[in-house]
Amino acid sequence: MQVWNTSVKVFECIKCNQPFSPNDYLTGCPVCLEKQQPSSLKVLYDQDISWSINKSAKGMFRYADRLPYKTFPTLGEGETPIIKMKGLEKELGIPELWLKNEGQNPTGSHKDRMSPLIVARAASLKRSTVIAASSGNAGASLAAYAAAGGLHCKIVTTPKLNGPWEKAIRLSGAEIIKVQSSLERWDTVRKLVEEEGDYPATNYNIPPVGSNMFGVQGYTTVAYEIVEQMTECQPTAVIIPCARGDLLWGIWEGFVESLRQGWITSIPRLYAVEPFSRLTYVLQGRDYRGEFKGDSSLLPSIGGETVTFQSLEAIKSSGGGAVVVTNTEVEKAQRDLAKRGVFAEGSAAITWPAVSKLVKSGKIDENDRVLLMITSHGYKGV
Repeated sequence: MQVWNTSVKVFECIKCNQPFSPNDYLTGCPVCLEKQQPSSLKVLYDQDISWSINKSAKGMFRYADRLPYKTFPTLGEGETPIIKMKGLEKELGIPELWLKNEGQNPTGSHKDRMSPLIVARAASLKRSTVIAASSGNAGASLAAYAAAGGLHCKIVTTPKLNGPWEKAIRLSGAEIIKVQSSLERWDTVRKLVEEEGDYPATNYNIPPVGSNMFGVQGYTTVAYEIVEQMTECQPTAVIIPCARGDLLWGIWEGFVESLRQGWITSIPRLYAVEPFSRLTYVLQGRDYRGEFKGDSSLLPSIGGETVTFQSLEAIKSSGGGAVVVTNTEVEKAQRDLAKRGVFAEGSAAITWPAVSKLVKSGKIDENDRVLLMITSHGYKGV
């Protein structure tokens, strides 16, 4: 049985601030959508109801008082380690450099923080099937958590799906549906949601609004863990791989709540790393609803030609920015990290060269303590 958090008060658009009663808004804010300015919603909790970290609980359950569901299927997600990287900080001219290794989640990526809440929501609605458009990590994660929660799962992907991911998804009992392009995945998901009642984990809107908002709430726990784990030396800059910005936004929300609670005195700047200029262009003035062309063939987990308002809002609100790391820099980034004991997926390893680029540009300097998000391990062959 999934236990709804009764301190959930209202949902609110992150763009127009319109409030909505708690429900499913699968294409984001209805008001902004009508204006053709798609935007996500966030969860607002009753501030009169105090909450605290449950020190006796494990993983994400430590923060259940600030998640939409207090219970959900679990495989042991959360409590991923933060590792100090010695030596490189001197080379870069910064005092401290750390990694948060999300590759140590049950299916090997940060997606394991999103999937349990989506499955919990689908189960509470009596939906029998969850569905996602995925290039790998989200599909493997959702398939595993659907199996743990007793639900059927469909993953819509392309023929480029990597073999280990495909095997993991199939062995969990999920159904794989292959289409020819990334955008065709979204059309297929939309059809199955609207015609068959499947419950969506990922975006299917064009332009996108981000993934299922219940799932995105799971990413706030990354920030809460950082605050707990780095009590004596909070980071001033956090570097995050980015596609549609679900993790970026969730971390931002978690830091905002941590500041409100008085656990930190300031919010670190958030930097999004992308395989070609998307957010970089939007920050320079281009419309966030546009399409952006580029090659992300070696970085499928953060590919795609679109951005979201939530990404833009998290970056601007934190005083951060965006940095491009290309395909040609991926293999070296993986080698450099592996030689320091961390084997990361290419789409996760790109935070490593992003640091030196940000230092060279002057956006990070000798006053910064830097934390890199390693979103996925490299044992998937990508």
